[in-house]
Amino acid sequence: MPTRCTIITRITDSDGVVGESYNADEDKEQNDLIDIIQGELFEKIKGKDFNSPFECWEQMVPATFDQLRDRKLATRAIASIDSAMWDLYAKKLSLPVRKVWGGGKNEIPIIGIGGYYSDDLGDINKEVDYWSKKGVYGMKFKIGRLSPEEDAKRLEIAVKEAPKDFKFVVDANQGYRYWDAVKFCSLIESFVELEWFEEPCRWQQDITDMSNLRLASRVKVAAGQSEISSSAVANLIINSAVDVINFDASWGGGPTEWFRVANMAQIYNIELGHHEEFQIAAHLLASVPNGKFVEIFEEDRDPIFWNLIQNRPQISNGKIKLPDEEGFGWILDTSFINKYST
Repeated sequence: MPTRCTIITRITDSDGVVGESYNADEDKEQNDLIDIIQGELFEKIKGKDFNSPFECWEQMVPATFDQLRDRKLATRAIASIDSAMWDLYAKKLSLPVRKVWGGGKNEIPIIGIGGYYSDDLGDINKEVDYWSKKGVYGMKFKIGRLSPEEDAKRLEIAVKEAPKDFKFVVDANQGYRYWDAVKFCSLIESFVELEWFEEPCRWQQDITDMSNLRLASRVKVAAGQSEISSSAVANLIINSAVDVINFDASWGGGPTEWFRVANMAQIYNIELGHHEEFQIAAHLLASVPNGKFVEIFEEDRDPIFWNLIQNRPQISNGKIKLPDEEGFGWILDTSFINKYST
């Protein structure tokens, strides 16, 4: 397995209250992100008086205006500080983050990510067994690298192995041509009803293709993780390209920008997911009525989730209970941090 990393961001206010969050898993760009956070963004907010994270975010967003920089690095760096700011802000209000936004949910469904390609189709059964024993709500199943016929066969193996009420999402990671996506939907409709079909079509004209796919099939279409701004997500909405938006707060500028996406989704009756990042996504999705479920990797693919959160909630009946503590409420394991920090 490739290495997996994250950035832990801590912000302390004049009263000594600490906002803390961890975000992202970009091992190759980690040093670049840290340079932007410490050398550029922090200077814009240090010593300033802010009434809310929204004001802080506006001070940082000019970092995305540099035409010679990969804009994604700037939005991910902003997300790290913005997430810690929301943790700090919620602690100042003595509320969990989700309740700052008016959320009334105390638990949320959780799914496992799997369906990875292997030369042995028996590995599919093993993955489904693994996740069903974990007690998750369902599974996100990877497709898009083979033909629609081959991928449909792989998914059917998983469906037959799964418990009766086990739910499935498929994720092509923009791997299919439009007609391949249509074909796949027709092949599976006899044996499974998907929660959604994520990023079904290749990126070159994915908005048009996803809009057409929604008309050509009965499968819900999801996208948004590849966008890094609420305005880009608005383009998906106004072109009728999505039923579900899985915008990633850790990639797209933080909870502040995700909040703008969530408002649009509610207006247009669109459901919300979140690309990975359980530690952020759980509170965000629990804060809105149209939030679906969070997603996690198994231990080998994401040892950070399974080891860093000291008070990680147990999975029960397909759901996890969110902490009632202030802020995000996660207690990070200092021994794990000290062992692997650089």
